[in-house]
Amino acid sequence: MTTPLTRIAGSRDAAARRDPRPVAERPVETEYRPRERFDLRRTVLAQRRGAGDPTMKTAGAVIWRTSRTPLGIATIALRQTAGGSVRAAAWGPGAGWALAQVPALCGSQDDPSGFDASRHPLVAEAHRRNADLRLSRTDLVFDALASAIFEQKVTGVQAFGAWRRIVQWRGERAPGPTPEPMFAPPTIDGWRHVPSWIWHRAGLEPPQARTVVEAARRGDAIERTANAAATGDERERILTSLRGVGAWTSAETRIRAFGDPDAVSVGDYHLAHEVGFALTGHRVDDDGMLELLEPWQGHRQRVIRLIWAHGPREPRRGPRLHPEDHRER
Repeated sequence: MTTPLTRIAGSRDAAARRDPRPVAERPVETEYRPRERFDLRRTVLAQRRGAGDPTMKTAGAVIWRTSRTPLGIATIALRQTAGGSVRAAAWGPGAGWALAQVPALCGSQDDPSGFDASRHPLVAEAHRRNADLRLSRTDLVFDALASAIFEQKVTGVQAFGAWRRIVQWRGERAPGPTPEPMFAPPTIDGWRHVPSWIWHRAGLEPPQARTVVEAARRGDAIERTANAAATGDERERILTSLRGVGAWTSAETRIRAFGDPDAVSVGDYHLAHEVGFALTGHRVDDDGMLELLEPWQGHRQRVIRLIWAHGPREPRRGPRLHPEDHRER
């Protein structure tokens, strides 16, 4: 019997017309029933690296995500029902692992205990309006680390473009009837062996490319020890032991891989300004931001997400940056 998610996931005949590969195997399916109300799109799409991310797409009410799990590549399709449950279908050798990860991806491990939104009227109002906001986690440390390294010291346009090209060129085609071609990131060993000319052609700067390659040399150990760590501080020490990985990259990795509710991306070009403007009406530096967030120690990332969801945004005062492209045409 065909389930609603299978129908939404797409016609096999239509998929075959778009993709000459053999027809995808039947999906493995499950349903996740969260204990509390949450917003699927707001929670899961926080993992997307730009609108063109080849690892994550949307098609109507369905979110498609492909990843390289410990058991192999997998594609999942997620759709939230009117009752709040999430129907999930998965394809590929890692399908079972991906389905088991759905609750964490949907924020089931995000624990707001001890969070007091009433400490600031803006945060209280943001929390009231966004009570369904949850912090997603993937438990895929190296993918989160690699994507964060791509975003070091460059514009989002540059970082997301380079991520899209590298994943499409060096990753693996996603299984399943995806709405358009999708790709999983390279293996850890695959990251190590990306040629220098590919990095250049993709538009990633040499320092970031070297950092990804060097991180990949210790990638298996980093994944193992970071997953075994019990606290954000322990994970911070593990990640920043890598050359080229500082506080900002560590925080971004922990946010994506572990849904760390307290991680703060110190050193971000805009973050301190945005937090300061939302909470005080004027800009602050990183030290000022940390002082403002101190009352919510343990939930500082949650406050940042609420500010992004509801807080006032500082008006832009200058022209947009147009990054130079030094690649050969």
